[in-house]
Amino acid sequence: MIRYYKTLNLKLEKLNDYEPSCWINLTEPTSNEIDDLSELLQLDRDVISAALDDDESSRIETDDDYTLILIDIPFDISDTTSSGYVTIPMGIILARDSIITICSKQTRILNDFIVGHVKDFYTFMRTRFILQILYRNASYYLHYLRRINRTTSEIEQEVYKSMKNKELLQLLKLEKSLVYFSTSLTANEATLDRLLKQNVVKQYVEDEDLLEDVIIENKQALQMSKIYGDILSRIMDAFSAIISNNQNNVMTYLTIVTIIMAVPTIISGLWGMNVPGIPFEHSPMGFWWVVLLTVLFVAFSTAYLIKKRLL
Repeated sequence: MIRYYKTLNLKLEKLNDYEPSCWINLTEPTSNEIDDLSELLQLDRDVISAALDDDESSRIETDDDYTLILIDIPFDISDTTSSGYVTIPMGIILARDSIITICSKQTRILNDFIVGHVKDFYTFMRTRFILQILYRNASYYLHYLRRINRTTSEIEQEVYKSMKNKELLQLLKLEKSLVYFSTSLTANEATLDRLLKQNVVKQYVEDEDLLEDVIIENKQALQMSKIYGDILSRIMDAFSAIISNNQNNVMTYLTIVTIIMAVPTIISGLWGMNVPGIPFEHSPMGFWWVVLLTVLFVAFSTAYLIKKRLL
């Protein structure tokens, strides 16, 4: 899907067709759309489709006609049963007369620009637009990391009383998300360093603070992802032991109950033998004497197990 946008009278307007100095947003594109855009802008098809490969890593590619910036962005894949996140590539192409964003999925990062959630955004200020995308990207990493931390705390309360693997599987999914985040943020950091040191895009004095904020936010997100990943790994080890211990406690309890319940079974089995000489055989109160004896043996067994702290 191709959408054209341009700032007119300091307001973002959607265009029906391409115009110079516009923003071209290419999302979930078809092969024909890629071919059309390649022909329109005289760009290599591989340059446009680079961001559609999930295995592409964050990098910068420069040429006489364009500058390609590939970054990894966070993507929410949570469902009703569990939370999970991955990272996907997003491409930013700085062409001669336009700026193009390419992504294989609809992303909240770019949607924030479309709906007006980003202040001081103008399509003709292309360097600032790139920095704003990078800043928004780092902000969403931080947002999802905080959400992962909250979800981990919620699951933690359940694991203490759980004997199932459901919670551990949810934590494993979150740990996998943190691995994705940490790897992608590390690659993004290298891209930002090159962007800063090699003057890949034209830099303006008024954008220096924004660039510094982008680098700080990215480093903070990277640090948080590593810390949360380490904490989550330790929590999973501890919770695995807790679940195993809970299961052992249940098995111990069931074993003790089985031992206690075996006492009346043994006594009733002895008095149930069809042989002469059984105590209380001819006594009218024989049944109640057996019941009393059974209760005493059960009480004695229970008291003994409690004394040994087995119950």
